[in-house]
Formats: sequence, C-alpha cells, structure tokens
Amino acid sequence: MMLTYAQAAATALASAMAADARVVALGEDLGRGGVFGQYLIEGSTLQSRFGADRVIDTPISEANIMGAAVGMALAGLRPVVELRVIDFALCAIDELVNQAAKNRYMFGGQSRVPLVARMPIGIWSASAAQHSQSLEAWFAHLPGVAVVCPATPQDNHGLLAAALASGDPVVYLEHKELWGLRGEVDTSVDVPLGQARLAREGADLTIVTWSRTLHETSKAAETLAAEGVSCEVIDLRTLWPWDRDTVLASCARTRRLLVVHEAVQVAGFGAEVAAAVAEELGCKVRRLGAPRIPVGYAPTLEAEARIDAPKIAAAVRDWLHAK
Repeated sequence: MMLTYAQAAATALASAMAADARVVALGEDLGRGGVFGQYLIEGSTLQSRFGADRVIDTPISEANIMGAAVGMALAGLRPVVELRVIDFALCAIDELVNQAAKNRYMFGGQSRVPLVARMPIGIWSASAAQHSQSLEAWFAHLPGVAVVCPATPQDNHGLLAAALASGDPVVYLEHKELWGLRGEVDTSVDVPLGQARLAREGADLTIVTWSRTLHETSKAAETLAAEGVSCEVIDLRTLWPWDRDTVLASCARTRRLLVVHEAVQVAGFGAEVAAAVAEELGCKVRRLGAPRIPVGYAPTLEAEARIDAPKIAAAVRDWLHAK
C-alpha cells in the first residue's frame, strides 16, 4: 500500500496496540493525532481507536513523560514515549540515561525497560537552532539502548515494529521533514534492528548515510553516475547496533568510504564508522557533516548547516580528483 512516512509509523503502532494490550503511548498532543500526524490512521486518531487510557495526553513536562514511561515499563507495560522533537528530549535526559538505559544491567536482568522513545531529529525548516538538531551520536554513545534512524516509509513501519518488539529501550529517531514522504509499504516485511540496506550498488566508493540524508545522497549518486562515477550507497538504518559486516564488505570492494550525515561532523557517529573501517581495512575514509554551528533561522544561514546533494557530489569530486 502507498503510505506516508507518518502513516507507516501509525500503522505499525496500531497493529502492535491491537495485538498487545500492554502497548501504550504517551506524550503531548497525541489525542489530536500528534504534531506531525504520526498518531493518525485512516482519518482517525489512535486515541479514538484505543481510548485515552492507552493513548495518553500528558502535561508539557518531558521529564514527567519519560519518568512515567520508565515506571510503566518496569511495571509490565510497553510504552511508546512521544517527545515531539529531539531538542525537547534534553529535558528528559536523566530518566533515559540513568534509569531506562541502565536498569536491566544494574539489576542483573531481573527487570527490563521495553520502551520506545520517539524523538524526531534533523533540520526543521525555519525553526532555528532549538528545533533543528541531530543528536543521534549522543544516544549511540549510551550503553543499554538501541538507536534507530528510518529513512523511508517502509522502514518507518518495519523498524518501529521491530523496536516495539525488542523488549529493551529504543531511541527511535524519525526525521522532522520526512513525515509527508510517500512510498510503497509492505506491512508483512520484517526489518530487523541492526541490518543496513544497500540502497544503490557501485564500484568507485562507498557512501554510508542514514535518515533524510539518504535521499540527498541518492540524488548526488545520480548526478555523479552521469559523470562516470559509480557510488555504492548504504542506508545504515540502525546506528546501534550498526551493520559492520555490510559496510566492511562494501568498503573492501571499493576501497573508499565517505560517511555523510546531517548532524554536526565533529564527534558525529560518522567518526565511529570511519574509524572502524580504517582500523579493519586500512582503506581511505572521509566524512561529510554539518559545520559546528547552530542552525540559523534565516534561509541563508540554515542552508549553511544543510547537507544536500550538491555538497555531497562536490565532496566526492574533490576527493576523487585530489592528487
């Protein structure tokens, strides 16, 4: 079926809620379908389908939302935590980092926190520095959680279903500007956590990316193909655990790796991928990420922080033509 990125996630969540009464959702504005329509399905809200005791509107307090969800999970529920955008999740960081991520380890496996925290990442046009951050590397650095970054409607369905079934805390990072993206979704397809997707085959270099940057990378690869440059594009999909085998196999063939992400390049997750490939294979590696600046409100300043197809294509040309 043809679904938007938002509808694909809502469909996956509705299926999980119908199958398991322990699955609940809580956050701000869920009763009206969510800020981005990610709690709407076939014209109705998930709250109208499952009731206000399972799709719960909360006060504007991220610490309260996350803290309540951790307690729910420990008590046997399977909560989906909606934090609107990742920028607001910083108000809930203690409950996630010191409680959800560590509970299973600190209590010797006697308790688990089957929680999915939805925190949309990325630049949100004309929303400035406090609503446009990509902080996935923060959570990839955190032991005890999985980190997921779907780029397509198919993956937003399959990966959310996998996250809901995982039994451990998952930081689920949708992109703020992908909600309206339409694509074919096969709801019977399983998309396991930790498995990358080969988005394009190529021979001259490997480009590893995730989230919205996949689409810009694919555009750049098309442009470069017309110039005789063959790029292999890998959508990582899950940042932790990340699919080392797929990336290493590709880089072993092409002998060049470019990691591209919207997040600030300094200490971004691309550094982990690049270092692992360099250590394992000794091949050439480069990164392309945003400059270490806040995202500006003015369109000209916002454009400086965006990683788009022309910038990706230019980075590949500069590298291949460098002496």
